[in-house]
Amino acid sequence: MEKFLMLFRLGIKYLYRYRRRYGFLLIALVFCFSVVSFITSTKDGMYDNVYFAAQSHYAGDIVAVGFGEYYQIKPDVISAVLEGAKLSGINPKYTVLRTISHYDIIYYNGNSLSLKYLIGCDWENEKHLLSKMDFSSPVISPLDYDSIILSTPLAERLGVVVGDSIILEHEADKQKNTGRYIVKGIVNDASIFGYYKVYISRLNMNRLSLYDDDDCTTIGFFFDNHSSAEKKRRTLQNFLSDKLEMGPLVYDRDGLGEGPGNKLYLLTLPVYLSEVSDLLDAMNLITYFLYGMMLIIIFASASVTYRLILHERAKEMGVMRSIGFFGGDLRLVLWTEVIILGIISLFAGFLLALVLNFAASFISFSWFPSFEIFLKNGRLTPIYLFKTVLVNVVFTLLVLIAAVIFPSMRASRKNLPSLLSGESL
Repeated sequence: MEKFLMLFRLGIKYLYRYRRRYGFLLIALVFCFSVVSFITSTKDGMYDNVYFAAQSHYAGDIVAVGFGEYYQIKPDVISAVLEGAKLSGINPKYTVLRTISHYDIIYYNGNSLSLKYLIGCDWENEKHLLSKMDFSSPVISPLDYDSIILSTPLAERLGVVVGDSIILEHEADKQKNTGRYIVKGIVNDASIFGYYKVYISRLNMNRLSLYDDDDCTTIGFFFDNHSSAEKKRRTLQNFLSDKLEMGPLVYDRDGLGEGPGNKLYLLTLPVYLSEVSDLLDAMNLITYFLYGMMLIIIFASASVTYRLILHERAKEMGVMRSIGFFGGDLRLVLWTEVIILGIISLFAGFLLALVLNFAASFISFSWFPSFEIFLKNGRLTPIYLFKTVLVNVVFTLLVLIAAVIFPSMRASRKNLPSLLSGESL
């Protein structure tokens, strides 16, 4: 142990002595690891933002929706689905019921706009979603039967501010129903999900739609770990298949509504986001390509630089061998230098990635249509997942070690006369 510590300290001293020789490799490692960290953290942040936007919009990691002649889900079906979620053991963290409509009209001060989404939600039951929304000003409490929340584009087009009274028109069963509402909040959401969207209470929405008070059109289940959503969807599908009229499991929008009659479909967000998923897959390919390029640069830089360093130090290693150092001792000293250099580079590269991400957060993407779906509060927001950071660190160190291990072993095994003569390594 004492010998190991002595060799370890010696490796640190030699790293400091040859710091200029290692300078190029240090710069290459810092640059490549910062780029790798920047790319992966930005990608993870974009994916998380689009997933949360979709999760908030569709209200769940798994969503039960009705298709057929009527879209509403009746209380007996709701009870069966909720009981199935409990007995099947999928253990949702939150369960959300909504009544959703499309293409309604909102009026204010002689102006009108068509809505893309009119969402009836239970205010109290959706506090966990409302608390994560970016409101332009504090929400007026309490949210009640006559409350309405608008998206920023709607409010700006109509000239509405919090506290104003607006009229909503909804067509149900070939008749038009209207209601007057007080604007209690305005959400900063200009994404494809939120551009023309408003929220009202589900009870109010059901009555506008001439549904029973307890009806809904979607039942959403939220989980702590959304990566398990597909597995849990299959579990719930199998449990409900002999109790309800279930549609088949589908994996894109084209499969919705297949077959006659009213059916209940269980959907995960990738089904809704099939087009966005294609874009994310393309982003992944670009990420893997850049990732591979950075690792190749690390390998090439380490290989070339390290061979030059070993060639210059051949006589020095020969002297060390002549005073009693074994080949294994030399290798330990050389590997200590490289590992410590790698750790310093990883730390510095991560700090540089933080700077790059901070600078990128100020870049405007307003020129990119619908890119807001990938942003948080209008900015790129990186996420440093432990698993991703660990993979980045491990791969970088493995490539670095792979580049230096064979030259160092070859150098340490050279015979003494070859080392003292400075023979090429």
